Amino acid sequence: MQTRYIGSAALGRMVRRRGIPEFLRGLAGYIRDDYLRWDAFEKTPRLASHTPSGVIELMPATDGRLYAFKYVNGHPGNAALGLPTVMAFGVLADVATGYPLLLSEMTLLTALRTAATSALAASAMVRAGARTMALIGNGAQSEFQVLAFHAMLGVDQIRAYDVDVRATHRLIANLAGVAGLRVLPAASVEDAVRGADILTTATADKRRAAVLVRQQVPTGAHINAIGGDCPGKTELDPDVLRDARIIVEFEPQTRVEGEIQQLAPDVPVAALSDVLAQRASGRGSDAEITIFDSVGFALEDYSALRYIADLDRAEPESRELDLVPELRDPRNLYAALGVG
Repeated sequence: MQTRYIGSAALGRMVRRRGIPEFLRGLAGYIRDDYLRWDAFEKTPRLASHTPSGVIELMPATDGRLYAFKYVNGHPGNAALGLPTVMAFGVLADVATGYPLLLSEMTLLTALRTAATSALAASAMVRAGARTMALIGNGAQSEFQVLAFHAMLGVDQIRAYDVDVRATHRLIANLAGVAGLRVLPAASVEDAVRGADILTTATADKRRAAVLVRQQVPTGAHINAIGGDCPGKTELDPDVLRDARIIVEFEPQTRVEGEIQQLAPDVPVAALSDVLAQRASGRGSDAEITIFDSVGFALEDYSALRYIADLDRAEPESRELDLVPELRDPRNLYAALGVG
């Protein structure tokens, strides 16, 4: 028995074979299914180690049958070093034996699962007929977010803004060939959000920021806030939060890391699991502002690893690793060194 391995190149081939829209829809289906099994999971906030330059985190989740964890970092200054802001890998293991079934890259997979989760949440929160999205922050997450909202909600116009105009130009160039999608550059946040149905904030700076203030938010808009994901890092002015219906992934984690770290602990929020199960409403009226305060939760990584593990069984180039030594006598570990 060996551990299966999916590296960055293999994941890219897996996505290309299916096409990004199909891959994202399939991934969102796995995430939805697992959120609907919310009570089956042992849940805990991620374990984070913060430094002035960034954060390194471990994110575990288990349903008693499979166990998953992700190692992930967030270092906003990495681009200047030629490194991604976020890098990750993950493991999926069998709970009954503890055997690691899969080792996978998760730098790409995290971007894909974040986008799929954003669009899944939005599908239960946006007004009917929403087709225009403002995208504030055009970094590494931006293409994935656009493609997920295009594939899953039919969003066909993106108004993109970034303080670095080169990021916006890259986004437009990368998505130029996507049928039925227009990506337009915006001159400012105000220009981007004017008349938009959905506002996605995906900035990277590790600081308290007010990327959006209350007067900029159109009536009835849905805000997909994905950039604020650790203590001291926010994107929304508190007045935006006070006037909105807020949905979160795992409240004990989001109270510390999300936009709602700015609010009193008794300000009510609803759980995404309850919204997807229709135990809570994602929107009260067309005029209401809704916010998905997304920080990323380990259950989504569990779902993503489970999804690609299932897909990998059909891959012609599926690879295995001798991550665990094969022993004739499982009590004779020393023999695996081959020195005797």
